[in-house]
Amino acid sequence: QVQLVESGGGLVQPGGSLRLSCTASGNIASIYAMGWYRRAPGKPRALVAAMNNEGTTNYADVAQGRFTITRDNAKNTVHLQMDSLNPEDTAVYYCNAIDSGLNLLGSWGQGTQVTVSA
Repeated sequence: QVQLVESGGGLVQPGGSLRLSCTASGNIASIYAMGWYRRAPGKPRALVAAMNNEGTTNYADVAQGRFTITRDNAKNTVHLQMDSLNPEDTAVYYCNAIDSGLNLLGSWGQGTQVTVSA
């Protein structure tokens, strides 16, 4: 099991930026990839961006060109830089990790709220 702690959410105006951070602890050696997910009001949780241990990234269409995922393997941390935010990005953002069999390693915590509003 892996424990994950998210931070960095908040209230931002349309067009603004936020940087989310997530630090993993526990069975770090089992991590193959780390990613960010979000649950918008009335919608299911969905993948936003992920990066595997080789540095290969995967972005959802809504994130492509606006969000950037990075990892600091030395600190077991993954970041999500979100630019050009719009109200449709309002959601609770969660971090999680998967192993090489694509199994989720962490529990869904409380996440971090991102609200984009004027």
